Amino acid sequence: MTEPGLRERSKARRRAAIVRAAFTLFAERGYHATTVADIAEAAEVAPRTIPLYFASKQDIALSRFTAFADRVTEAIRNRAPGQSVLDVVEQGLRDKEASVDEEEIRELARRMFAANPELRALRAARMTGTIDESAAAIAHDTGLSVGEVGARLAAVAMASIMIELADTPPGPTHTEGLNVALRFLRAGLGALPER
Repeated sequence: MTEPGLRERSKARRRAAIVRAAFTLFAERGYHATTVADIAEAAEVAPRTIPLYFASKQDIALSRFTAFADRVTEAIRNRAPGQSVLDVVEQGLRDKEASVDEEEIRELARRMFAANPELRALRAARMTGTIDESAAAIAHDTGLSVGEVGARLAAVAMASIMIELADTPPGPTHTEGLNVALRFLRAGLGALPER
């Protein structure tokens, strides 16, 4: 694999600066009180630069979580034969825990979502595709029809756990929470009738 060029590294730094500035401002001032111009100033970029990276403030706020949810959804869609949905979700959460993601940005994300209930609601709504994909996969694995409530409830529980653990800092608390969540999900999936 080749190392990214100067241009790609520069773009990545600008994108990261925009995200960090936005998360900080959303946590301190609130989502609605923060303008794109405020974000640009804090990120030390021109206001016209932001739309080159993000279509809206909402896209900035949900960027990290959306990337995570998209990776998990794609992994569910492309899982290997015999690989369960729970295995895929567990791997996604463990990969996220082990990622080199900066502790500072995780804390900013946690503070941002804590300070902005509307962003928490948007983050939950963002999980719709993941829930649909998970429910279909669970139904397939258990022989249930896609419309049956059990598969959907299991998928919603998985999505809720992913949301809850998304910005928990790595460490003993996150690991313990993940282990408890996996036991809970295994028990719930085990209670589904197989057909």
